[in-house]
Amino acid sequence: MTEITELLNKAEAGELQAVLQYMWQHVMVNGLTGPQVADVLRNTSIDEMKHYEKIAERLDYLGAVPTTEPDPIAHSRTTKAMIKDDVKAEETTIKLYKRIIDVAVKAKDHATAELFEDIEADEEEHHHVFLALLE
Repeated sequence: MTEITELLNKAEAGELQAVLQYMWQHVMVNGLTGPQVADVLRNTSIDEMKHYEKIAERLDYLGAVPTTEPDPIAHSRTTKAMIKDDVKAEETTIKLYKRIIDVAVKAKDHATAELFEDIEADEEEHHHVFLALLE
């Protein structure tokens, strides 16, 4: 495997973690703000699933097989703790995606760089929404 495909599979593990974690939280969230937060978590989980698909397609094009093993899933029980977990997950993802963009640009893999620029922008939006939920 090349450095790019290794990084893309690391991204895939994170996307799977996010899909599962956010959907689990969507089901578990409760309290006065539960319904609104649940909708945000559900929609974000679906966004992450779309990211997984796009990265999987890119990996396939590059001749690699996408992972189906997620990174560890956080299982916090309160809404605030869940969102804090999600903020941290998005920060980790943004950092990884910026690294992938740098590696792809250096390798002159413009398609991968552009894909991750688009996905990284989505992740920044998720991060912003989760931070707003904590306020």
